Amino acid sequence: MSTIDEIKARIDIVELIGETVKLRRSGRSYTGFCPFHENKRTPAFAVFPDSGTWRCFGQCNEGGDIFKFLMKKEGWDFQQALQYLARRAGVPLEAPTPQKQAEDEELERLRTLLEEAVIFYRHHLLNNPAGKPALDYLLKRGLKLETIEQFGLGYAPDAWEAAVSHFTARGYSTADLLNAGLASQREGMSGFYDRFRNRILFPIRDPQGHMAGFGARILDPNDQPKFLNSPQSRLFDKGRLLYGLDLARKTIRTQDQAVIVEGYLDVVILHQCGFTNTVSPMGTALTEDQLRLLKRLTRRIVLALDADAAGEKATLRGLEVARQAMDHSTELVFDARGLLRQEGRLQADLRVTTIPAGMDPDEVALRNPEEWTAILAAARPIVTHVMETLAAGRDLEDPKVKSDIAARVLPLIEDVPNPVEREAYRQRLARLLRIDERALIGMGKPLPQPSRRTARSTPPQTTAVPVLVQTTQNLVRSLEMHILRLLLRQPDALYLLDRALQKAGLSRFMPEELLESSHQMLGRLIVTALEQDEAEPPAFILANTPPVLEGLLQQLWAPLPKGEPTSERLVEDLIRSMFRLRLTRVKEELAELTQLQKDLQESGGEQLESYRELVQQYTETLKRLNTALGQPIVVD
Repeated sequence: MSTIDEIKARIDIVELIGETVKLRRSGRSYTGFCPFHENKRTPAFAVFPDSGTWRCFGQCNEGGDIFKFLMKKEGWDFQQALQYLARRAGVPLEAPTPQKQAEDEELERLRTLLEEAVIFYRHHLLNNPAGKPALDYLLKRGLKLETIEQFGLGYAPDAWEAAVSHFTARGYSTADLLNAGLASQREGMSGFYDRFRNRILFPIRDPQGHMAGFGARILDPNDQPKFLNSPQSRLFDKGRLLYGLDLARKTIRTQDQAVIVEGYLDVVILHQCGFTNTVSPMGTALTEDQLRLLKRLTRRIVLALDADAAGEKATLRGLEVARQAMDHSTELVFDARGLLRQEGRLQADLRVTTIPAGMDPDEVALRNPEEWTAILAAARPIVTHVMETLAAGRDLEDPKVKSDIAARVLPLIEDVPNPVEREAYRQRLARLLRIDERALIGMGKPLPQPSRRTARSTPPQTTAVPVLVQTTQNLVRSLEMHILRLLLRQPDALYLLDRALQKAGLSRFMPEELLESSHQMLGRLIVTALEQDEAEPPAFILANTPPVLEGLLQQLWAPLPKGEPTSERLVEDLIRSMFRLRLTRVKEELAELTQLQKDLQESGGEQLESYRELVQQYTETLKRLNTALGQPIVVD
């Protein structure tokens, strides 16, 4: 048994969570009010002792084991939760080797040195007359003194050895200063000098709040470079750090969203304005490791770019630059393809928004916080952002412009891993360019047509229709599974689904409309769970699932490819998926009816008029579904 399994075996999940949530027994599970969001009407939080898991079936729509509960409740990482639960369970963690212990002690010594450096630089900003220009600059940018204190901002004196002299006098060696990134060695001669001089200093901490290094901004416009970070080391790896994450973690978890901006001051001022879910990659190309840090807290990430970085020129460059080259970039460049691949691998929801031209995020927030809120709310998926950016200001009536935009956007669409999303993006691009979607699928290349001689001599291809039928069946099954997957997570979303269907002039959901018998059984169980009042629907479903459906239920409870959605997004996804399921079925049945109608016309069958009426009915339904799918999903 592993250490983690032993901890889980020793700790009663009901007892642990019961210290925070008032639980009551409901069949084989326990229910209560979720501690992670406001809700005092519906006890949508469930604990399952048999599996040692919990789940919120309400607004959070999250779940996990005892480790995940503590990480979400306390804002801890896994290591912190592990140490706490190990102590509680009395399970000893493996003792470090002497070498590892020595390395940890050395890192701790360097962190202590960096903490002292924060005090040193802050003193020179607030108490040294030489630091007044730096302080005046920060105050002019809109910072308050309490914000400067909160982020530990400082000033590096305009001297070659101020920091070196100060810390060597306090007993630190020059090797310590080099390893901490506070000093540099002179080339070709002995001696050391301060790495940071006449700059504003921004302490950079890891997600747990431990000092890792500094970012430094120039005061003198003639100095180069504009921004200077601590050198790469065991402590400071800028590709695995995000500025401000130590202060943003809890808000990111609470709001289920992280916002990435480019500059240090953007982060500081946005936090000051109340937007404390903001972080920065410190001016470098956004790395997958940085996104993984955020994914532990949320799967909803917004990349806020200024108008230049997200504009057409940069967008085109982003489509063409290889990822290897991006790794060495010195500025935050919008690499659409790289971000899409990261999004796909991480199963995250990565969106892009654009700052007004000529402004920085901090300027927008200081001018009008509501404007910043609106900018974030308007964030678009990467593919949508690219296609609309490329189309802005261009003549979309020009066939060559249409072709150029399609040629640049379609490779991005093909990189999207989810087939449903790929189809939705193709439809959106077709509407934007006002062309038939089929032209995008074929990229305008006509299929080769056989000559008449070849057509006569070639036997009919009997495999074409079965392959098409099989593809449709797979799509229908996939959509049915997805609909049930969403309903299991939020059964009462069925009411909103029925309302949306009726609003579109369509019939309400019926379990019998699902093709597979196991899907029908589970659909009926969900409907029954909503009609009864003995237990919460999720608990009722789990308690009454027949053995034959346990495998399906386990499969449907697997994590969603793009992460657990918010309640509102889940409902939108459910409604759109049901529209697509019915659209697929109606198209298939309409094709069959049309073929039967043609056969009857040739044979003069008596039922021809009845088939014509059916075809008309299906055609009207098809129009309503297409109209519904072409409009935004409004949850009311």
